[in-house]
Amino acid sequence: MSDPLAPERLAPPTPGQLRRLMGAERLRPRKSLSQNFLTDPEALDAIVAAAELQPGDRVVEIGPGLGVLTRRLLAAGASVLAVELDPRLAEYLRQELYGVDRFELIEADALTIHPRECFLGQRFKLVANIPYHITSPLLHTFLEGDRPPDLTVLLVQLEVAERVAAPPGQMSYLSAFVQNITSAEVITRVPAAAFEPEPKVDSAVLRLRRRSEPVVPVGEGREPFYRVVQAAFRQRRKQVHNRLTRELPVDREAVERALAACAVTPDRRPQTLSVEEWACLTGELGPL
Repeated sequence: MSDPLAPERLAPPTPGQLRRLMGAERLRPRKSLSQNFLTDPEALDAIVAAAELQPGDRVVEIGPGLGVLTRRLLAAGASVLAVELDPRLAEYLRQELYGVDRFELIEADALTIHPRECFLGQRFKLVANIPYHITSPLLHTFLEGDRPPDLTVLLVQLEVAERVAAPPGQMSYLSAFVQNITSAEVITRVPAAAFEPEPKVDSAVLRLRRRSEPVVPVGEGREPFYRVVQAAFRQRRKQVHNRLTRELPVDREAVERALAACAVTPDRRPQTLSVEEWACLTGELGPL
């Protein structure tokens, strides 16, 4: 059997080659699992470069599929813990990467895995072309808690990547949640034609670098922070003063005092507030 990490095996299949491969292996993309396979070498290069891999790095990969990205992560010297839900693809990967000692495969739903279970408590990175329908719950699964990845690089829908990395003025609950824990940036856009089958939307490589200290640390303050942000974003076009007064069990005067203490004018819209301003408001509002 040839070396699974030989240079000629690191190139992704063309769309035609991919269709023939899946036909030979009796595999078929499952729409219910958002299975769109990456066939663009430039997009793969962008993901690996964004991950800033060093030999010995530990990487969790969600939804490895046919192992196109997996091979490149291994070739860069990383140890890869791949989590694959589809039993057909899991079996294919076991055969393809048999004997690679830095590769481990878990056949499971990634949303059921806690980060503390990855690499037995050691630091790791999360790098993946993820099933798009689990983007938000996956971010909550891996970023929440006291041990998020050092670096997260995900290929996600362009609209979602832009929402996560949005600056004040375009913020959402998701961007506030993620940016409390990480700094977020969109690395590059990836067209729909880079996949087989083609999705209906373009994608982007999103990089999340863990903050040395979250704005709101793990502990009792996190839940009130989330509650305040969610309350305001239930109607993001309304003034923040009105939303907090209506959605939270606090009186108008308490909201006015909190806004004044944080230098937030009452007529601001929720999307204009920074994570730091949300944290300040949460602290000023006190127990909810």
